[in-house]
Amino acid sequence: MNTLITILQILVAAALAPLLSGIIKKMKNFLRMRRGAPVLQPYYNLVKLSGKDEVISENTSWIFKAAPFVLLVSVFMAFLLVPLNGSRVALPYMGDMILVIFLLAIGRFFLALAGLDAGSAFGGMGSSREMFISSLVEPVMLLSLFAVASNSGSTNPVIMAGQTSIRISSVIAALSFFMAAIAETSRIPVDNQETHLELTMIHEAMVLEYSGKSLAMIEYAAHLKQMIFFTILASIIIPFGGAGIFVLKILAIAAIVSVLEISVAKMRLFRAVDFVMFALALSIMAMVVRAVGL
Repeated sequence: MNTLITILQILVAAALAPLLSGIIKKMKNFLRMRRGAPVLQPYYNLVKLSGKDEVISENTSWIFKAAPFVLLVSVFMAFLLVPLNGSRVALPYMGDMILVIFLLAIGRFFLALAGLDAGSAFGGMGSSREMFISSLVEPVMLLSLFAVASNSGSTNPVIMAGQTSIRISSVIAALSFFMAAIAETSRIPVDNQETHLELTMIHEAMVLEYSGKSLAMIEYAAHLKQMIFFTILASIIIPFGGAGIFVLKILAIAAIVSVLEISVAKMRLFRAVDFVMFALALSIMAMVVRAVGL
């Protein structure tokens, strides 16, 4: 019975991943005093893309066709390792948080290869920028998670989510991981999901050559990846409360992201390095604070 409940919980959370993006956009439009698109617009976009034909360049190889599948499968496997509502995991004791970061890196790597494989100038530029940012963000995520893992004595997500207290080091790690999540989910001030200006894009530049079902898979993987980062913050780094509290924490994170995106402007690429370096300094501080027992 517990297994069935866990599976249903995972499926519901996966189905609601695009809704989270819709809620963030609705919050941003509300704060801007605009009507904007409906909350369910991400679902409409996925359905529309799934019904369209694909246009594939004759210069591409198997990497371009395989990348959306590898991305979606790797992100979904990472999602199965992240505990929802505190402790329920679809694949318990099958991996730890290091594996989660590794699975996300696999999808990013293949998507960057696909951007290069198409042979377009913007695709190569986007892939280069994506790998540049990810090389800075991954150490931040790992150090933040290590600071929290040292409190529980394990990197297993179930054990980490089972903590009953929040230390000062966990609060600092939460801020550091949140900044890393901003960069990983292509949000302001590091990237801008709403722009279509190629010279300023990072993530979107890699997928300019995709269309139809492949683009739908990439878009859904992005929604799911965002849900993963928000869930890690809500269930592992800030572990308290039941199902209702978990939903409130997810909505609170979405609200913070919405306020941040309308309050600051997108940084230049090399200024974004300062943003990530500050997150890295916070993650190191979290490790130091944990080392002194706080």
